[in-house]
Amino acid sequence: MQSLWMIVASLLFACMGVCVKLGSAYFTTGELVFYRGFVGLLMMALLLRLQGTPYATPHWRLQLSRGVSGTIALMCYFFALAILPLATAVTLNYTSPLFVAVLLAWWLRERVGKSLFAAVGLGFIGVILLLQPTLQPEQWAGALAGLGSGLIASLAYINVRELGRAGEPEARTVLWFSLITTAFGLPWALSSGSLHALSAQEAAILLGVGGFGGCAQLAMTRAYRYGKTIVSANLAYTTVIFSSLFGVGLWDEHLPWTSVLAILIIIASGVLVSIASRKPTPALESD
Repeated sequence: MQSLWMIVASLLFACMGVCVKLGSAYFTTGELVFYRGFVGLLMMALLLRLQGTPYATPHWRLQLSRGVSGTIALMCYFFALAILPLATAVTLNYTSPLFVAVLLAWWLRERVGKSLFAAVGLGFIGVILLLQPTLQPEQWAGALAGLGSGLIASLAYINVRELGRAGEPEARTVLWFSLITTAFGLPWALSSGSLHALSAQEAAILLGVGGFGGCAQLAMTRAYRYGKTIVSANLAYTTVIFSSLFGVGLWDEHLPWTSVLAILIIIASGVLVSIASRKPTPALESD
C-alpha cells in the first residue's frame, strides 16, 4: 500500500504542470522557476527544522551537481510546458529513465543486459513517433526543451542515487535543490524586468507551482522509502495519465492517435527499463 504514495505524487506533479501551464500566460519561465524553488525552499527549511536535521551537508559537491542539473532540467521542462500540450511535455520529461540507462552503461561503465538496451531502443522509437509528424513548426523548440529536460534530469537522478547511498536525508537533498533553483531563477526573473505585485489569482498559481511540486517530492520520497521500488517507479508514469486528463478537461487537448500510441510506447519502455535494470546481471570479469 505504501507504493500508492507514488500515485499521490504523480497527481501532485500533474497539478504542478497545470499551474505552470496556467502561469505561463502571466510569468516568464525564469519567474516560474524562481517561485518553484523559493516556495519549496521555505517548505523544506520548515520540515528540516521540525525534524531537527541540520541544513549543512557533508556532501556539498554531490548536492551542487544534483541541484544544478536538476534546475537546468526544470527550466527546460517549464519552457516545454508553456508551448506543448500538457501530456506531450510531461511524456518527454519522463524519458529520463531511458537516458539514465544509457548513462549507466556508457558513462559509469555499469554492466547492463540486452533486455535493457532493447527497452531503451523501444522508448526512443516512441520519442521519434511522438515528435514526427504531429508537432507544428512553432512547437519544435518546446519539444527539444522537453527532451532536453529528460536528458539532463537523468544526471540529477544519478546524483540522487549517490546521495542516497551516502546516507543523505531526502528532505535535505530537496532543500539544496530548492536553494539552487531559487538562486538560478532569481537573476533570470530580474533580468526580464517582469517581477511585479501579484494579484490573488497569480499568487494562487505560484503557490500551486511551488506547493504542489514540494509536496509531490515528499510523497515520492515516501513511496521509494517505504514501498517497493519497482512498483513505485512504474506508478510514476501515472503522471502522464493525469496530465492527459487535465489537458483534455482544461484545454481541450485531443492528441492524434499517433501521439497516443507514442506515449503508450514510451510508458511501456520506461516500465521495461525499470524491470530490466533491477534484474541481477553477471559480475564483471577482472582484467
